[in-house]
Amino acid sequence: MDLFNESLVVVGRVFTILPLLLIVTLFMGKRSIGELPVFDFMIILTLGSVTGADIAEPNVHHIPIAVAIVALCVLQRLVSQWSIVSRRFGKMVTFEPTVVFYNGKFLVHQLKKMRYSLDNVLQMLREKDIFDLAEIEMAIIEANGRLTVLKKSAQQPVTRQDLQVQTASTGISLPVIVEGKIYPDALKYRERDEEWLLQELKKRGVAVEDVFLATLNRQNELLLFEKQPNNLQQIPPVQH
Repeated sequence: MDLFNESLVVVGRVFTILPLLLIVTLFMGKRSIGELPVFDFMIILTLGSVTGADIAEPNVHHIPIAVAIVALCVLQRLVSQWSIVSRRFGKMVTFEPTVVFYNGKFLVHQLKKMRYSLDNVLQMLREKDIFDLAEIEMAIIEANGRLTVLKKSAQQPVTRQDLQVQTASTGISLPVIVEGKIYPDALKYRERDEEWLLQELKKRGVAVEDVFLATLNRQNELLLFEKQPNNLQQIPPVQH
């Protein structure tokens, strides 16, 4: 009889805790299940452990477990908001993007620092249908562990190679302003300085504090994205 009662308790907890987990996951947002930054990964592991203990052990009190799940959800939401408000805090709770291949060479010290083997990177390249390293100009391991690749201009789509059109590579566009903050290192890399940047902004009638993102490519072409509190542009209704 005790076994039957305990089984009923477990079944009841499954039917109550899983809907709560669904609500919590939806509240935390797509970011948690799509990118899995370090902190979100820890939250999900903890949620799994807490939920497992609640379901598997009938002697554990049910209400405190539910409170713990809600508390974890609120903590994750707060950390996510702080990461958006403060870039410095955001960098503290996640990894930085790391360049692992540049200008025809693997950056071995970067791979060792991340404890990535060459086989790991080659597999990730093959998953992107890249089997010839000569096609690559730059490869970056992003904060979520995924690999992004910048191909050489001759290997990029739009049939430039087929049309035998010789074009110089635009390279990677470096962010020179992020949320109103100027990045002097990026300007220096492009052989420009802050005075030049301010002059370009003045020509366009834009103040630094009004810039959400500004990038500079190899041809020193400045691309600006201004802050827009109320974006009136219609967004396509993308649905799953």
